[in-house]
Amino acid sequence: MRTLAELDQAVTECRACPRLVAWREETARVKRAAFRDQDYWARPVPGFGPADAALAIVGLAPAAHGANRTGRMFTGDRSGDVLYAALHAVGLASQPTATHIGDGLELYGTRITAPVKCAPPENKPTPEERDNCRPWLERELALLRPTLRAVVVLGAFGWQALLPILATAWSVPRPRPRFGHGVRHDLPALDGGPPLAVHGCYHVSQRNTSTGLLTLDMVCDVLAAAATPLGIRR
Repeated sequence: MRTLAELDQAVTECRACPRLVAWREETARVKRAAFRDQDYWARPVPGFGPADAALAIVGLAPAAHGANRTGRMFTGDRSGDVLYAALHAVGLASQPTATHIGDGLELYGTRITAPVKCAPPENKPTPEERDNCRPWLERELALLRPTLRAVVVLGAFGWQALLPILATAWSVPRPRPRFGHGVRHDLPALDGGPPLAVHGCYHVSQRNTSTGLLTLDMVCDVLAAAATPLGIRR
């Protein structure tokens, strides 16, 4: 897989985790009442965004009735409503909403991905499922390496899954940096190239936003801090 397009296609064909395959397909069969007339994607969900992105946003996994339905990361659910509104507000997305593939949404210099590509029951992948999926994210980041300069990690799960992968190309301190909202760690490149700025942000889950733990302004602040030095905001 020499290009992101080839990688994305291969991701959609993965059946490595029996529990996740069964869950994503069962969810598509039963459906949520509001979407009973829709055909669900019901496959692994690849990353979304340009192949020369300078900024990556790393979440957790597709939502059962969001990306598992629409086939695009953070599209068609409450988490995506917050994330894309923030991306648009800081000049990283062409519009503040994401409803379906083909809705006109475009990301500027930014790619959204996740360490687990299939929707897990209760949004909780097992360590084995996370590890099965790891090669996909490793290859994705390797392909982004020439242009990637910053990462925003949404939540502790993504943080814990991502840091060991980053250690293949960047110097990750030991003990590993702890997750926190608004934290930033600059990782020197092992090959002598540009460093990588890693930013932490609470996950844009409905639980976090409905309780006030995370607000739209808080997401905007983290995204702006990551993107402004890169010159990719419009």
